[in-house]
Amino acid sequence: MGPCKSKNEPSDPTPGPAGGALADMDRFNNIIMLTDSYKVTHHLQYPPGTTKIYSYFESRGGAYEEVCFFGLQYYLKKYMVGPVVTEAKIKQAEEYFKIHFSHPVWGLNEKLFNRGAWEHIIKKHGGHLPVIVKAVPEGTVVNYKNVLFTLENTDDACFWLTNYLESLLVQLWYPTTVCTQSREQKKIITRYLKETGSQDVIDKGLHLFKLHDFGFRGVSSVESAATGGAGHLVNFLGTDTMAALMMIKDYYGEPMAGFSIPASEHSTMTSWGREREVDAMRNMLVQYPKGVVACVSDSYDIFKACEDYWGTELKEMIEKRDGFLVVRPDSGELPKIVLDVLDKLAGKFGTTETSTGHKLLPPCIRVIQGDGIDINSLDMILRAMTNAGWAADNLAFGSGGALLQKLHRDTQKCAFKCSYAMINGENVDVVKDPITDPGKKSKKGRLTLEDSGEKFPSGATKWTTVTEGKGDPAKDALVEVFRDGKLLIEDNFADIRKRANNERVELKKLAVPKGVGTVGDPFNNIVMLTDSYKVTHHLQYPPGTTKVYSYFECRGGEYKDVCFFGLQYFLKKYMVGPVVTMDKIKVAEEYFKIHFSHPVWGLNEKLFNRASWEHIVNKHGGKLPVEIKAVPEGTVLTYKNVFFTMENTDDACFWLTNYLESLLVQIWYPTTVCTQSREQKKIITKYLKDTGTPEVVENGLHLFKLH
Repeated sequence: MGPCKSKNEPSDPTPGPAGGALADMDRFNNIIMLTDSYKVTHHLQYPPGTTKIYSYFESRGGAYEEVCFFGLQYYLKKYMVGPVVTEAKIKQAEEYFKIHFSHPVWGLNEKLFNRGAWEHIIKKHGGHLPVIVKAVPEGTVVNYKNVLFTLENTDDACFWLTNYLESLLVQLWYPTTVCTQSREQKKIITRYLKETGSQDVIDKGLHLFKLHDFGFRGVSSVESAATGGAGHLVNFLGTDTMAALMMIKDYYGEPMAGFSIPASEHSTMTSWGREREVDAMRNMLVQYPKGVVACVSDSYDIFKACEDYWGTELKEMIEKRDGFLVVRPDSGELPKIVLDVLDKLAGKFGTTETSTGHKLLPPCIRVIQGDGIDINSLDMILRAMTNAGWAADNLAFGSGGALLQKLHRDTQKCAFKCSYAMINGENVDVVKDPITDPGKKSKKGRLTLEDSGEKFPSGATKWTTVTEGKGDPAKDALVEVFRDGKLLIEDNFADIRKRANNERVELKKLAVPKGVGTVGDPFNNIVMLTDSYKVTHHLQYPPGTTKVYSYFECRGGEYKDVCFFGLQYFLKKYMVGPVVTMDKIKVAEEYFKIHFSHPVWGLNEKLFNRASWEHIVNKHGGKLPVEIKAVPEGTVLTYKNVFFTMENTDDACFWLTNYLESLLVQIWYPTTVCTQSREQKKIITKYLKDTGTPEVVENGLHLFKLH
């Protein structure tokens, strides 16, 4: 039985089967609908005679003065390059908007949707967007309160299009902010390495592995994992977020931008039981006989693990092993737990001193802290280590939700504003200047971004924005990257990394502008929609394992009543149907072979479980052999209760249950939004009743009070 369909739901011009085929169509990629819906009405609001709208994007301030610009090429190639406007998309959008703007009393204003203007784009421009984008080269570090890119229409009839595209392009705040904050964390790590006698780590480039991206499960979507994770990789080389690697390869031409190692998780360790924990740890050393391997060690007693297991029973294996073990505590008070673990390991393995007199564990063992890490706790831990006489090189960090999700548009106060218009042939400088918030005053006129001649202590250039058309075009750092549906410059990730490191790398124009965007949904490969360390977990469960059963819950939090929502979307988009194919297995294997390769220790060929994925194709026709039981969506449960369970239905696929965890845990996001929205509804309803307007609630009009 298929999903129910409302009689008022607009028909879809591109219907298709559920599962992989549905997802490959990427139904969200309709440029006409990738906007805030109120912008659909804005063509009626500009002054008569308007023919040009010129707008800009900037960081108006925020937490970090040095802003590392990143992500524009992805959005251009995915959503704007090529003939992105079609009759089918116009029809689909019109059907949505007709219902969306209809009112039971006042009906529909037929003028709201600007169908004629979209048809004009097809007839005159072949479906290409008639706009120009000028931007600072990606990776460039620009001090806040400066222009980062500008956008303007090239067709007088499409003046309304400039700010129609704002809602999509302002999403650049996200990869730019992740990249910016990641770069600041790199500065902190580098400083402490130098201060504690570990300059050699920097000289060898190993500091680029000191902050590892654990964020795939902690973000709002697969796409945000890709764009945010890519922003982090501008500065570092360690990641488990495969979506970021796919994005960088497909949109920036870098075959492999990040690397990882075999590592355990609590499910693989605790499945051995408390009494056999040391066997689980020994198994890690046996399965991965050389190279770097990380093991979570706090399943029961982190101190016993450090002293009795790693430091006594398994010590000789660790010391003789060709490579090193990374011990991971995953609970405890910061920074104390890190210092305690270092002390316990030092008591068993000993230490040497760096040139600054700081203690350093032997090369066979290190520590990674992956719980509770954000930019503030990272600095706090390294400071505490330094004060306690520990070298920074003893520790690496893993960061998940804090790295990719614990930030928002106002972290850097990102905004897109109109600064110039042409009206009835006259140049008009446009400005926003609210008396209630001077910080939101916008820039005026046409803009250039020019070198001020000064530099930050980091070596980054200090820029200045010249307004009102008074700048010198010859000094302008903004470069035209997009015009009329074609990409004029195709940047590469290596150059972006150099710019983020304060190197000047010029952009090179394409000999032939690129008029075709990236086709399809490269992220929809279930074999890769996981944290990459899970690829290695099939080797970590106890021998004879045939069933793994796991569950999803809200363990506590801000709101006691939790409204479960979003599972059906993830199932239909990523898991329904024959989602495993030989082609997807091949693509994944190619990624993982490079991703897990090491310049010294090479590749452990056992890591990628190709035979098991082929088994799913051969025995199950590419369908995932798992069973999910869930509470009906919309159900409200008190926290600390199970919301859904998952288990394998094929004994040979016991490893698959938790392989899928990283993707399905993203349900935290729609569930949390739904939960908080419901709490706001309670507040609104209460005050409507308290202030004598219960009829608003009775008539259902309170449902429009939070937009």
